[in-house]
Amino acid sequence: IVVKTNNDNTEAYTVELNSETDFVARNEKFQALANDILKIVEEKKPESAEVLLSEDLNGLTVSESIDNLSGVIGEKLALGRFDIVKGGSVASYSHLGGKIGVLVALDQEGKGELAADIAMHIAAANPRFLSSEEVSEDEIEKEKGVYKEQLLKEGKPEAMIENIIKGKINKYYSEVCLLDQEYIKDDKKSIKDILEGASILKFVRLSL
Repeated sequence: IVVKTNNDNTEAYTVELNSETDFVARNEKFQALANDILKIVEEKKPESAEVLLSEDLNGLTVSESIDNLSGVIGEKLALGRFDIVKGGSVASYSHLGGKIGVLVALDQEGKGELAADIAMHIAAANPRFLSSEEVSEDEIEKEKGVYKEQLLKEGKPEAMIENIIKGKINKYYSEVCLLDQEYIKDDKKSIKDILEGASILKFVRLSL
């Protein structure tokens, strides 16, 4: 997974290129191809994988370039996910030698350092949602069902169960929702506590 932020920190990009082994992922030609594709994402901003695969790369399409290198290396290579974020301040972060890539966009300018800190947090804490509003009713009901079953097995009285479940759902939000997570640099604060009036427009976390 490769990441990049543009010069004025208003856009960031990520591309995942897959190989079958770690050995190939460390190959210079493989890494160069991933970065060439990333440059195309930055310049052309393709709307889908199909469009990206048909873009020109040194006289061949991206798809042909991947197939060619696949033939040279002798291992199946494939384009994975890619994404773009835009905002007043953006940051990108690569972790574990390209095994994790994060992009984050804030709505305000001049918050590059904050965006970078949040990107590092996202790499470590792996949020699934931005806020509790994004969690579907189905997911919440499923969680409640699991908790209720556990509590009944533990012999908790029905009257108490509803309140205990409320607390457990809040704990669940603090684990999976970025804004509610404990900030990895200061566990006395949540991510929403460190935003300094800014809002998170979008985050992307790719992981192999």
